[in-house]
Amino acid sequence: MSAMRNTLAIAITIFTTIADSSANAEIIQAGRTISERLKTFDRNTVWKPVEQITLNFPTFHPQGMVKIGDVFYITSVEITKPTIKYDQPRDGYDRDTGEGKGHLFKVDAKGNLLEDLALGEGSIYHPGGIDFDGTSIFVPVAEYRPNSAAIIYKVDPKTMKPQEVFRYKDHLGGVIHDTENKTLNAVSWGSRRFYAFTFDNAGKVTNADVERTKLAKLNPSHYIDYQDCKYLGASEMLCGGLTAYQTKKDGPKFSLGGLEIINLASNQPVYQVPVQLWTEAGLPMTQNPFWIEPADKGLKAYFMPEDDKSTIYIYEAQGK
Repeated sequence: MSAMRNTLAIAITIFTTIADSSANAEIIQAGRTISERLKTFDRNTVWKPVEQITLNFPTFHPQGMVKIGDVFYITSVEITKPTIKYDQPRDGYDRDTGEGKGHLFKVDAKGNLLEDLALGEGSIYHPGGIDFDGTSIFVPVAEYRPNSAAIIYKVDPKTMKPQEVFRYKDHLGGVIHDTENKTLNAVSWGSRRFYAFTFDNAGKVTNADVERTKLAKLNPSHYIDYQDCKYLGASEMLCGGLTAYQTKKDGPKFSLGGLEIINLASNQPVYQVPVQLWTEAGLPMTQNPFWIEPADKGLKAYFMPEDDKSTIYIYEAQGK
């Protein structure tokens, strides 16, 4: 019986490994299609609204989103005590930690909450942008202030069980798992710094003890700050975000959203396209999480810009 159980366990492990590899290959294939098609988009591309999903629960401040089948996984920060900025920096920080709770929501295609996983500890309660590698959802949770600290988790989407991967002394967000180069890539507060953390064959991070002044690479792109990122394969990631601009001196501000493809080897943007879509209240669609996938000859995008009472806005677009 023992030999039979061992054989069965080995068979299950092999089957699971093959299934995970197949899922990862599909993700990379989809990513290459997204990269190819998005590079034909420009500021005149027409985004056609196709559907809206109203979320039927308080969403707080959403940050990252992935879609696996018909199920959405969404990170959000629930702020119970806002951060307060200091008159002068204290111990290298511009504000206090505030208080809050980190969430990973599992949501069905009709906007119903299926599960709510709490993530973080103490002052580390701010989840960021997330991605799925075919096996796990990688979730960064950080303090709600720059130059702080973060915990990176990976979560099994089936069981919703989290596992801590590593900790780092900076605010990390927008993580993706580059399975081809065995790195976990992340951006800092405001996406001003890029990070590449290396996995060994056992899945352990080998350079989590390297301080940011030595490990981080500066982001040369400044027209948007990234909110959420997705792996595209072939050393590319796609990030969405926004920045507020003024129309004139002392004039009103408006927020411009956009999408950028970044080369992970050079840490350079290789394609940038504005997304000129706003909610009726004036929020840019790329303000919070997004998800994107191939659709027919074009792309289908899912945007979730609103806090608290959120809607997922679904658009389709084709390039030239």
